[in-house]
Amino acid sequence: MKEQNTKRAYHHGDLRVTLLEAAKALMAEAGIEGLSLRKLADKVGVSRTAPYHHFKDKNELLCAIAAEGFEHWHTLADEILAKTHLSPKARYREFVYEYIRYASENPEMYDLMFGRTIWKQNTATDALKNVAFPSFQYQVTMTKKWQEQGIMPKEEDPLRLAQVTWGTIHGIARLLIDGIYADTSHIDEMCETVVNLFIQDK
Repeated sequence: MKEQNTKRAYHHGDLRVTLLEAAKALMAEAGIEGLSLRKLADKVGVSRTAPYHHFKDKNELLCAIAAEGFEHWHTLADEILAKTHLSPKARYREFVYEYIRYASENPEMYDLMFGRTIWKQNTATDALKNVAFPSFQYQVTMTKKWQEQGIMPKEEDPLRLAQVTWGTIHGIARLLIDGIYADTSHIDEMCETVVNLFIQDK
């Protein structure tokens, strides 16, 4: 039987979704370096040229994966901050915990979202920039709200405070991912320390 008859049939949109899901699985298994469009095609069971109809090269694929990571985090953060039955401090605690948990459980994705592979090479696509750049602005906006609610110091500049608070939880995430001076058994205590450092009881 000819090869093209053994390949699966996908609708155009379905294949892109399938490729992205398979790419994330491959990346988790073999890292960013172990991911290629050829391996992706083999894993999904399509022709070697099929992925190129959706991603012109590996960089575009990686940017699409990173964009999904940012979109997932934005959705999760919105869900946490919408829990109005919780106090502002409790919501911030959950925000910090979920950020660090997400990073520690998805290290390859986190590296792709915030690491050198895309950003150092200045190869981010417009689609990725459109979801990644607002990520920090979102943090600044939330910092202003926390200041207005009286749980963060109002005298601090919101931009600098956002940089310091995000820098702290990002640093903890990196320590966990890299296995330096911290492991997952320390997450609860580290998160509580972050909350105690930055959040004031009303």
